[in-house]
Amino acid sequence: MAESITIYCKNTSTYHNVPIGASLLEIYELVGSPLTYRPLSALVNNRIQGLTFHCWQPKDIEFVDYTSMAGMRTYLHSLCHIFSKAVYDVLPSAVLRLEHSISKGYYCFLHDGDRSVTQTEIDRIKERMREIINQDLPFRRKTLHTSDASALFRERGMIDKVRLIETTGMLYTTFYDLDGYINYFYGCLTPSTGYIQLFDLMPYSDGVLLRVPSRKNPNELEPFIHQEKMLNVYREHLELLAALGLDNVGDLNLAIQQGLASEVIMVSEAIQEKQIARIADEIARRYQDGVRIVLIAGPSSSGKTTTRKRLEIQLVTNRLRPVGISLDDYFHNREDTPIDENGEYDFESLYAVDIPYFNNDLRKLLAGEEIELPSFDFPTGKRVFRGRKLKLQPNAVVVIEGIHGLNPELTSYLDEKLKYRIYVSALTTISLDDHNWIPTTDNRLIRRIVRDAQFRGCSAEQTILRWPSVRRGEDKWIFPYQENCDTMMNSAMLYELAALRPYVEPILREVPESSPAYVEAYRLLQFLQYFKCIPSEELPATSLLREFLGGGKFKE
Repeated sequence: MAESITIYCKNTSTYHNVPIGASLLEIYELVGSPLTYRPLSALVNNRIQGLTFHCWQPKDIEFVDYTSMAGMRTYLHSLCHIFSKAVYDVLPSAVLRLEHSISKGYYCFLHDGDRSVTQTEIDRIKERMREIINQDLPFRRKTLHTSDASALFRERGMIDKVRLIETTGMLYTTFYDLDGYINYFYGCLTPSTGYIQLFDLMPYSDGVLLRVPSRKNPNELEPFIHQEKMLNVYREHLELLAALGLDNVGDLNLAIQQGLASEVIMVSEAIQEKQIARIADEIARRYQDGVRIVLIAGPSSSGKTTTRKRLEIQLVTNRLRPVGISLDDYFHNREDTPIDENGEYDFESLYAVDIPYFNNDLRKLLAGEEIELPSFDFPTGKRVFRGRKLKLQPNAVVVIEGIHGLNPELTSYLDEKLKYRIYVSALTTISLDDHNWIPTTDNRLIRRIVRDAQFRGCSAEQTILRWPSVRRGEDKWIFPYQENCDTMMNSAMLYELAALRPYVEPILREVPESSPAYVEAYRLLQFLQYFKCIPSEELPATSLLREFLGGGKFKE
C-alpha cells in the first residue's frame, strides 16, 4: 500500500489521507472539488502555491478561485504571460510594458518602433492569445542559479529582468516557460493556459487596456469606466521616471548601489513639492472666482494629512490664509455610527460623519461667524470640545481633509463655486520590471502597517485583517467619486518602498503562521526582498513618508 499523509482542507473543514507526493490538483479532486469556480492556486500552510505543487508532509490547504485576492493574482499573472507571449509572436520587435491598474483594467504601453499599435494588430494579438489558451499549453516553472537566469534573460533582450534579479541578491531565480517563451512573474501561475478564459483588449490612450473578469462574477468582465484624470497623472509620472532613467525597481536598486540614494530622494521630494505648489497656484487663481473651501480626499494611507499641511504652506506663499479642518472631528458619537452588514461599526461610511452639523459650521464660517471646532476622542468614541475657536480672516480659505471630500452629498448644502476638490492617492508608478506592476493597494497597505504599529498600537496582524473591510469601504465610498476632483495628486514616491522596507519587515515577521493574516504578511515579505534599503535618516523632516515613519516637522 502506498504511503499517505494527512491534509486538512480548510474549504470543507475535513481531514483526508492522500498519497504522499500528491499534487495540489490531485488533492483538490480527492477532497471533492469544493469550489464553485475552477481552482487557480492554493494556500498551503498560509503560503500561496501553484496547483502543480506536491505535498510530501501533512499540510493545511485552502484552495482559491478568482473570487479571492490570491486567486485573482494567479489569474492575472497567467493572463499577462499569455499576453506578453502573444505580443512577441505577432509583433516580435514591439515594446510591451504592463504599467498600472486603471478603468477597471490594466493599462499597457504597447508600441512597435515609434508608433502605437493599430486596431488590426490588437485583434491579431487577441486572436493569438485565444489560440494559446485553446491549446491549453503548460506553464513550466523553472529554477536556475541567478547568474544563469540573468544570462538567459540577457540573451533574450529582457534587460529589465536582468537588472531586477541581479540587484535583489537572491541566489536562485524562478521563472516560467510557455512553449519556448520565457518570462518572470512575481507569484505563482496556473498549471496551464486553459485556465484563463475571459479577457479583452481594447485601444486606450496611446496603448491598450487589458480587461479582466469581475471578482464578484468571474463570468463577466469588469465594466469599463473612464478615468482620464488618473491616466494623465500616471502618464506625467512615468514620463518623469523615464527622463530620470528609473523605469523599474532594478534601475532604482542600481542607483542605490551606486550611492545615489540622496539624489533620488531629493528629486522625488521636489517632484511632489512641485505638484503641491502647482495646486496652490491654481487655488489662488480660483479664489478670485469665489473658491473658499478646499476639499482633500483619498483612500486610507494616501498621505492626506501631510498633503494638507504642505498645501497650507504653499497657499500662504500665494497670500492666502489657510485654515485646516479634519473631517474625522465631525464623526458621530460611536453609538450613532452606522452598522455594516457584519453588525460592526462602519467607520468608512459617509454617514459616520454628522453631515448637517459639519455643513452648519461651514455656513457659519463663510458668513463671518465664529465657531467652536469639535474634536473626536477616538478612545471614548465621543465628540468633545476643547475651546478651539475659529473665525475666518480676510483672504482665508478652509482646507478640509477627509476620505469623503469628493462625495457630492458631503457638501450638497453649499454652492459649487465655493469648492475646489483634490484627490490624493499613492498611485505607484515604478514597476518591478516591464511585466510586473506594483499595485497601489500594496503601497498603501505597507504604509498603514507601519503607521498603525508606530502610532496606534496595532499589530500587522490586526491591520491586515481589517484591510479587506477598508478596501470595501473605499470601493463604495471613495473610488466612485475620484474623477469628481478638480485635480489629482500622486503621493507615491519612487523610492518609498525602499525606505519603508526596514520598518515594515520586523512588524510583518511578528504575524504567526497560524493566523489568516500570515498569507498577506508572507507575500509582502517576499515582495519587499526586491528592494534595496534606503536608511530613513536620508528622508527630510517634511517628507510625506514622515506621516507614517515619524520624525516629521508637521504636528496635529
